[in-house]
Amino acid sequence: MKRSSGQRLPGRVRICVLLGALALVSAAQAAPEQDAVTRLLHEKGLLNAPVASPPAETQPTTPPPSFVQQVRTKASNVASDLVLSAMNFLGVPYKRGGQSAEAGFDCSGFTRHIFEMSLGLVLPRRSEEQARAGGLLQIKRDELKPGDLVFFNTMRRAFSHVGIYVGDNKFIHSPRSGGEVRIEDMRVAYWTKRYNGARRAPQPSNAQATDGMQAATQAAETANTTAPAAAPAIAPRAAD
Repeated sequence: MKRSSGQRLPGRVRICVLLGALALVSAAQAAPEQDAVTRLLHEKGLLNAPVASPPAETQPTTPPPSFVQQVRTKASNVASDLVLSAMNFLGVPYKRGGQSAEAGFDCSGFTRHIFEMSLGLVLPRRSEEQARAGGLLQIKRDELKPGDLVFFNTMRRAFSHVGIYVGDNKFIHSPRSGGEVRIEDMRVAYWTKRYNGARRAPQPSNAQATDGMQAATQAAETANTTAPAAAPAIAPRAAD
């Protein structure tokens, strides 16, 4: 039987409606507030969600909301300054042989640019040469720290691709033609199978690193005003 618009709902129905509303409010309050920069990276497709192989309860399927904020809070650390410098170039397009934000970067051109701007350290031009450069320390995977160079075999030869470790099992790099500087998760099967090792550079004073980060920020801002529209997300295949 239909009820008139002014007639009250039965008590049991009203209780169910009330409980449903309370559940929605609780869920909204429980949802973590995402870091604005992390959310932006997701929206632009520049921060890939990890593909978890262990059970979901032991490995998150999305990056921690405070990931970028965690890097910021360590700004007094030279390596973190280097990572922040690298993040200034997110979205800069890949360019084979490229070594500048204006022209674009290939993988080794990107790492070379960041290390020179942030640390004053001029790395060799090619990724395999960077892996064998004197003065760089070999680092085990379980000892990785932000700012370390990470190498991969993506072209059927060792050390054919390079990026910069940013923490939380992620690295930033310039991937391949048609791509752009982006953050990838090293736990993805593609990168796990091709991981070659890592290197750590000697670090200068915090003051030198801060100057380098400011220079990198200015260069990135200039590049972003002239860079073409971001390319669509691509498969995580890389080439130097």
